[in-house]
Amino acid sequence: MARISLDLENTEDLAALGTTGWRIAPGLVPGEPNQGLVAELLSSPARLPDYDDSGWEKDADVQERRSVGFTFAWYRLHITVPAQIRGEDVTGRRVWFETNVDNYGEIYIDGNIDRVTGVVTGNNVGKRALVEDKAVPGTSHVIAVLVANAPLGEPVGTIFMRYATLAFE
Repeated sequence: MARISLDLENTEDLAALGTTGWRIAPGLVPGEPNQGLVAELLSSPARLPDYDDSGWEKDADVQERRSVGFTFAWYRLHITVPAQIRGEDVTGRRVWFETNVDNYGEIYIDGNIDRVTGVVTGNNVGKRALVEDKAVPGTSHVIAVLVANAPLGEPVGTIFMRYATLAFE
């Protein structure tokens, strides 16, 4: 069984997953005062699959450089597993989300993070997170990626995704 990889920036590949593209919003908790940056915050609701991202920037470019000093942003994508991709059945295959962010990130699949595979630390560090162990056509998922720049005390550079793919293996 050959690996099938979809580019999550490509219009045709996104259409195969029933989506038009990424939604992006600034902040640890988008829309909150000070972008949700408060002491002792226990979690951000933006990671949850039912979080309302309808007002976020739509069909956004994940490679666009975003930053003004210390910067957080959420990147979210709603997908549906198809029965076939490029004429090949994907039922029962493992589904992986693969990305590289600059320069810190957290990958949440349906609101959950695998704390081993879902944390991205450092520039040019590729990560993959399991979306589905055995693909079931018609199943919907929300991929949410929190990205921040570092070092926290004196941040440099910008935040962005170098790439985002969905692989069926």
